[in-house]
Amino acid sequence: MPDVHLAILAAGKGTRMKSARPKVLHLAAGLPLIDHVIRTARTLDPASITLVIGHQADAVRQALSGHEGLDFVVQEPQLGTAHALLMTEARLAGRSGTLVLLSGDVPALSPQSLRNLVDTHCRSNAAATVVTAMVAEPRGYGRIVRDGGKIARIVEEKDASPDERAITEINAGIYAFALDGLFDRVRRIAAENAQREYYLPDLVAICRKEGREVETVTVPDPAEIEGINSQAELATAAARLRARKNAELMASGVTLVDPNTTYVDLDVQVGPDTVLHPGVSLQAGTVVGAGCEVHSGSRIAKSTIGDGSVVLDHCVITDSTLGAGVSV
Repeated sequence: MPDVHLAILAAGKGTRMKSARPKVLHLAAGLPLIDHVIRTARTLDPASITLVIGHQADAVRQALSGHEGLDFVVQEPQLGTAHALLMTEARLAGRSGTLVLLSGDVPALSPQSLRNLVDTHCRSNAAATVVTAMVAEPRGYGRIVRDGGKIARIVEEKDASPDERAITEINAGIYAFALDGLFDRVRRIAAENAQREYYLPDLVAICRKEGREVETVTVPDPAEIEGINSQAELATAAARLRARKNAELMASGVTLVDPNTTYVDLDVQVGPDTVLHPGVSLQAGTVVGAGCEVHSGSRIAKSTIGDGSVVLDHCVITDSTLGAGVSV
């Protein structure tokens, strides 16, 4: 396996969020959106991770100061996804292998899907590999146009014909590229579209014209590639992430009396044979031991609960440590 490098696009303003906070710093299941993406990226054990930042760049850089091994480049002005990728050239000059491009506002991509992308790309010796999904309602997404079963190009919705808009296979905005010749190809992209921006999907057609291989990987669950552009979409994504966490807890032997009303942040640890009642909220930095019982309406944050302890109804526990076998 050649070296794998990661670039994460996190420069956007997120106008539809109606918030002064940078979009990628909004929380979902206890973590900023960008943290979810970085955690998934690290499962590839990459040789480098470069974040492309722009809107409130200092705030984003500061929020990620606890992460080691991140490089930052600033995209200013923001002229589209191809322009954002071009900002990473100085960091990746002289590197070889594969560049994986992720979006900082897509928190639910699974490590399995990311690994499948890289494996497919390397196995096929492709110049580019595109993540796609099949959806019932493709509005707002770029469409995958195929020729003889092979991807021929990606057309953005605003530039698509009526027939192309009827296509239900969409571009997820997640790619793997061979670094060899990549930035030369990016510089050939023209802003000949409705938005007057430099669209990264245009690389597909460029690679095909060169006779280079372009592959696709289709994710099994379209929810994995949904980006966050509004508060409503943030709430939906957070609910899905919590449901995934709850399923993992139950698979490990934790009893959730009502998973739909149990809110557990992603980095929370809960031991087996612990029972969580409806309305329980376990927030970031919390560890609950084995054989515990946390009753309805309790909120626990940045705390450790010892094995065999009982937390009665409507307790608020923050920045605390409880021993084993206690009742509060």
